[in-house]
Amino acid sequence: MIIIASHNGAIGIADAVRTLNSGGSAMDAVEIGIRAVEADPDDHSVGYNGYPNILGELELDASIMDGRTLNSGAVALMRGYPYAISVARQVLERKLPHVLLAGEGAERFAREIDAERWDDMLTDEIREVWRRRLAASGSSGDTPELAADTSLLDWVKLATDPERVAGTVNFIAIDGAGDIASGVSTSGWAWKYPGRIGDSPIIGAGNYADNRYGACACTGMGEMAIRASTSRSLALYLQMGMTLREAGRRAMSDLRDLGGDYIGGMNLIALDRDGEHVGLSSEAGRTYIYQHADMAEYESVEREVVEIPARWARIVRE
Repeated sequence: MIIIASHNGAIGIADAVRTLNSGGSAMDAVEIGIRAVEADPDDHSVGYNGYPNILGELELDASIMDGRTLNSGAVALMRGYPYAISVARQVLERKLPHVLLAGEGAERFAREIDAERWDDMLTDEIREVWRRRLAASGSSGDTPELAADTSLLDWVKLATDPERVAGTVNFIAIDGAGDIASGVSTSGWAWKYPGRIGDSPIIGAGNYADNRYGACACTGMGEMAIRASTSRSLALYLQMGMTLREAGRRAMSDLRDLGGDYIGGMNLIALDRDGEHVGLSSEAGRTYIYQHADMAEYESVEREVVEIPARWARIVRE
């Protein structure tokens, strides 16, 4: 039994391992580990107190996948419910004929299943960070004025910070039955256009698990993983007979072929059916963590680097 997670999963990995050791499933462990990160006010890329969109609204995305059945559940653009991973799991568990619910539909579903709701999802500190970012881009920080005064398209281009497009939390687990599960949760890009959905709730892009081969989860610029189907690609490369390391490097290398003006950082973690694990990043110094069920604490591992030349278009407001 083993858990691997992105570095910010450290706050939840002990709970996840305890879940496995007490007979819980990989799905249980992934959900419990991610919930701890979603509730952490100091992690601004996931759940409560994450960076908001350009209008100062917090929209959450999450997905979870069962590698035994290939069933999955996901939510996107959900407001007011901090534990997006739990709502995503219930999309799967309640046997809806759907995989992904978004926006008002996701919120209605969360309400119907009595998911925990918080009235205030942002601290004053994060609201002030948002206002300062808009002010630096030329806005007063008054949202109604921002929405009416000019195109949000221009403001997003001005305010988006390439240093804050990454984030997100990944957990992948193998339980005592040998079943694999993977989960991803995020608040998305800081200052994103309202309604933007990244790779985290997209099965095959930011998240994929298959007992026969392994699992992969991504953080970074989600648009890239969507375009390249990064997580599913890694599983496919395992199916083709590549080693885990070869499959990971190939999935990362695929991203070099993407065109366009916005190419940023990408990171992934992956686990094969035998419990071997790997982490890769387009940037040096990135880490991930892992913990076997018989380990007293997690260990941190530096990710291998696969360089992806970055491109980031800049515009100047006239």
